[in-house]
Amino acid sequence: MKSFEDNSLLQKTLSDIVRDNFKSAAVFEKYELDYCCHGKRQFLEAVNEKNISLTELISDLESLEPATDALDVDFTVVELDSLAEYIITTHHSFVREKLPFITELGRRVVQAHGAKHPEVFEITALFAQVHSELESHMMKEERILFPEIIKLARAERGELPYTRPPFNTIMNPIHVMEAEHISTGDAFEKIGQLSASFTPPSDACNTFKVFYAELDGFEKDLHRHIHLENNILFPKALALEESFN
Repeated sequence: MKSFEDNSLLQKTLSDIVRDNFKSAAVFEKYELDYCCHGKRQFLEAVNEKNISLTELISDLESLEPATDALDVDFTVVELDSLAEYIITTHHSFVREKLPFITELGRRVVQAHGAKHPEVFEITALFAQVHSELESHMMKEERILFPEIIKLARAERGELPYTRPPFNTIMNPIHVMEAEHISTGDAFEKIGQLSASFTPPSDACNTFKVFYAELDGFEKDLHRHIHLENNILFPKALALEESFN
């Protein structure tokens, strides 16, 4: 990454920086900076809110290599229908696999450790909220919003005529999806606080350790998932819809 001063990156939003090089997401995860649900905040604003070292953060970001590996896909140039399908097959599938597994781990941890570690009661309650929200959320995306985005992409290629969605504009369901992203993100932020950033206590059994590790991995995937939607798929879909009107 080139100098922040040279490229005015200090004035960019968190989502802009991650969109330019997704490897910066790992740095933001390290400093617990939310680049997805609240990614529209300016970099400096977000850093000041967290009261973290700007020098260290910039050093970590500037040490990153460009995202040029074979596995580093530039999703900003992926066609909208392919991106929507990627989100479903990769991230929605991951969520559906992990939700019941993590829920069961939480139940076992509460049963074995709840008396000594009462925070796990609130953690599992918050995850139950996330579980319910995401099941409904993904259903709405797959049945309502994404089909209309796929139609837009096909209309752009001339494969079918453009038609307005039954809800007039995709902006309406997008606003709902973004609000739900914030709710889920806020719940996970609280889980992170209650779990000391997913750090198991000294007396944690293996199930307890796996529970926190799975929550940590789930949140990281959720951040990438929401970033692809909020910061790439939705803005590009709205711009494409506007081009037809």
